[in-house]
Amino acid sequence: MKEDRPLDAIDRNLLGLLTTNAERSYADLGREVGLSAPAVHERVKRYKASGRIRSVTATLDPAMTGKGFLAFVHVNSSGWGKSHEMIALGDLPEVEEMHSVAGDACILMKVRTQSAEALEALLARIYAIPGVTSTKSYVALSTFVERPVQPGISADLRGGAGPG
Repeated sequence: MKEDRPLDAIDRNLLGLLTTNAERSYADLGREVGLSAPAVHERVKRYKASGRIRSVTATLDPAMTGKGFLAFVHVNSSGWGKSHEMIALGDLPEVEEMHSVAGDACILMKVRTQSAEALEALLARIYAIPGVTSTKSYVALSTFVERPVQPGISADLRGGAGPG
C-alpha cells in the first residue's frame, strides 16, 4: 500500500530520528517531535504499512564481521549487463549494493571483503560472467559519511522536483 500523502515536517523529523536509532520508545520520539506516544505509534505503523519504512535492521561494524575492506566496483559488459548471472551476485554476503547506472559502466557495486585478495577472487567471479568486458575498482581508504536513506531534502537542492 503506497501512501500518496507527502511527508510533512513532523514525518521528516520522526523518520530522521528513527534512522539514527529505531529502538527509541514512542514516548521519547513523541517528546522530540511534539506528538503523543500513541500518535507516533500510529505514524510508524502507517510508515511500515505504506513501505516508507521498508525494514528495521541492525547496522554492523564491518571490521567486527571480518570484512573491513570496502570497494566500489564498476562493471562493463558487451550487452545490457543485467543478466541473471550478474544479478545473482547480489546473493553474496560481500555485495552490499548493486545498481544499474548510466555512464561509463552498466553496473555499480558496493562490496566489502576481508582483504585485497578476497576482492580479487570476487573480481574473478565477475569476469567469469558471460558478457563482462572490464571492471574498475575503487578501494575506500577511509569513510567520512555512511548512513541509510535520509528523509530530509535540502532547500537549495530541490530543483523543483516533487513535494518536500
